[in-house]
Amino acid sequence: MAEFVWEARAATGELRKGQMEAETEDAVQNKLRAQKLTPTKVKKKGFDWSRIKFGSGVSQKDLVTFTRLLATMIDAGLPIVQCLDILGNQTDNKNFALVIGDVKSTVEQGATFSEALRKHEDVFDPLYCNLVQAGEAGGIIDTILNRLAVYAEKNVKLKRQLRGAMVYPSVVLFVFGAVLGVLLGWVIPSFKNIFKDLGSKDDMPVLTQIVISVSESFVHNLPYVLVLLVAGTVAVSMIYRRPNGKRFFHRMLLRLPVIGDVLKKIAVARFTRTLGTLLTSGVAILDALEIVAKTAGNMVIEEAIMYTRARISEGKNMAEPLTQTAVFPPMVVQMIGVGEQTGALDTMLNKIADFYEEEVDVAVAAMTSLIEPVMMVFIGSTVGVVLIAMYLPIFSMAGKIKAD
Repeated sequence: MAEFVWEARAATGELRKGQMEAETEDAVQNKLRAQKLTPTKVKKKGFDWSRIKFGSGVSQKDLVTFTRLLATMIDAGLPIVQCLDILGNQTDNKNFALVIGDVKSTVEQGATFSEALRKHEDVFDPLYCNLVQAGEAGGIIDTILNRLAVYAEKNVKLKRQLRGAMVYPSVVLFVFGAVLGVLLGWVIPSFKNIFKDLGSKDDMPVLTQIVISVSESFVHNLPYVLVLLVAGTVAVSMIYRRPNGKRFFHRMLLRLPVIGDVLKKIAVARFTRTLGTLLTSGVAILDALEIVAKTAGNMVIEEAIMYTRARISEGKNMAEPLTQTAVFPPMVVQMIGVGEQTGALDTMLNKIADFYEEEVDVAVAAMTSLIEPVMMVFIGSTVGVVLIAMYLPIFSMAGKIKAD
């Protein structure tokens, strides 16, 4: 018998926690259900080496395909267990096949589909599970799954654009640093050895003297620079792990020129799309805002959403606290206010999401077109100055030979 730690919700919605001895996780879940509790998390007490893995092993493409096919099968009238059996055998992803098989087994033991999904939170996030639960309650599980598939596709697009906004300048800067390091550490010292035969360093052109001095300083202090870089990376990592540190870095990201504007638009698109999908599917506004906050990906935005949620729970509307946070653009807040007044908040949120997703496309393209020439000019100028500095003594020597 092993000891398990569990979390479950009572019929009143209260979250309860405890420990229990049992043979397997399924046995714990069965005992909890017998006590009229809905299990949300069950895991073996202590460190379980078998749980170590890198990621879920399930891509967003796999999840979208699974969701769409499941919606089609349920709409055709197939039982959920049969659908899961077919999809588990059909997928080429072995990790996902095991997950689907476990979900099927849990459903066969009497759990609801959403309860079975919650066992695999690394694959099915809280948004997915809550929407499925809402679909089960409303008897529209196929409709909910189709909405989830559409949402997942749009979310994948936003993540791709976010990577494009952050990765491209990072890669260019890394390449520039590598090229500059090679020039300062290897190329320039090779030229310096050649120039020794041409006379003293003071006889060389001023530009050449400056570049050689920078190279000598770089080579001499390279160990200290590497130690400083490692120490800086560790320090930043430790600071980032603290709430205040993470908040500082996330706020700075939103304030960056060009990139910050793109990140804000991506955040608005994700916020409105997620909240609109949840509200359209019948999830309560307070629960929906809590889920949206957890999936925001930025602590500043997460805190703004949770602040709004707290004010709504006190009886205020959404637009007023959103304005007070000063995180979301005034136009977005005004449109949300109109949606609240007309009783069509979910529709308005989806329209805002459509608009901002197009804005993100334009912003990413504009940022790329702006950064690329600036980076190329900067890198080209730096490399050009180094090359000119290295060839100036050669040109000077050639001029002296002709004069003689």
